[in-house]
Amino acid sequence: MKIKAYTLNAFAKTIDGGNPAGVVLNADSLSQNNMKIIAGILGLSETAFVMRSNVADFKVRFFTPNEEVDLCGHATIGTFHTLLSRGIIKPGNFSQETRAGVLNVEVKEDLSIMMTQNTPGFYEIIDREEVADSLNICSNQISEDSPVQIVSTGLRDILVPIKKLAVLNDINPDFEKIKAISRKYKTIGYHLFTLESLYGSAASCRNLAPLYGIPEESATGTSNGALGCYLFKYGKIKAHNPCLMVFEQGYAMKKPSEIMVSITSEEKEIVDVRVGGIALNLSEIEIDM
Repeated sequence: MKIKAYTLNAFAKTIDGGNPAGVVLNADSLSQNNMKIIAGILGLSETAFVMRSNVADFKVRFFTPNEEVDLCGHATIGTFHTLLSRGIIKPGNFSQETRAGVLNVEVKEDLSIMMTQNTPGFYEIIDREEVADSLNICSNQISEDSPVQIVSTGLRDILVPIKKLAVLNDINPDFEKIKAISRKYKTIGYHLFTLESLYGSAASCRNLAPLYGIPEESATGTSNGALGCYLFKYGKIKAHNPCLMVFEQGYAMKKPSEIMVSITSEEKEIVDVRVGGIALNLSEIEIDM
């Protein structure tokens, strides 16, 4: 059996940037095991499989090289860019059925794509010493004026505020310790950030998810959606409504990425979270199963 797959770079800031994702259209006939095998062959951080849905315009399942995850921001951007490029959809509003729920996706005329995420959940606050040890840094290099905390807009991530951009970029993590902590708290991994940036963005970020076979990811939609909510909650951004933010990621990997986040609130409560960007470098490949 031959399977047609697409690869592209989502959230790309430059032609060399973004986060590679795989997309397989018309995946209804594929078993879960088939999807795992294809994701492993492509070897990208996530591959999206697009199917028919009874409750949305499309059903999308997301697989890392190791296992299925509930939601993936950059693979969602990749999915709808592929659907647009193949002429299956035109700019407009769509819905996707995921394991994180039915979520809306807006495809704009400028080819940027914004996906709706769940409103945030704020969970455990984690000891700085425990996290600093896994990052091979001193705990005083983690900011004291906002917590190390698990936040989710679809996936549970540990958000870690780092004081300085230079420290963020120089971190050499202990991936085995991060795996253990991620397993302990039932999270995907760490989303490290600093409010210092290279190009005037709201924050610079690094994302570590070794438990799911992703040592570091160059652009992460769900994690940055959670980060936007975290910054809003702790008063780290100006509270416009909607509040628009741009996050830098991937620079430590030489894969410059730009993730847009929009937060809408009512009476200081977040009621809408959207994450988006563009995709570049669409390619088609054929996989023998």
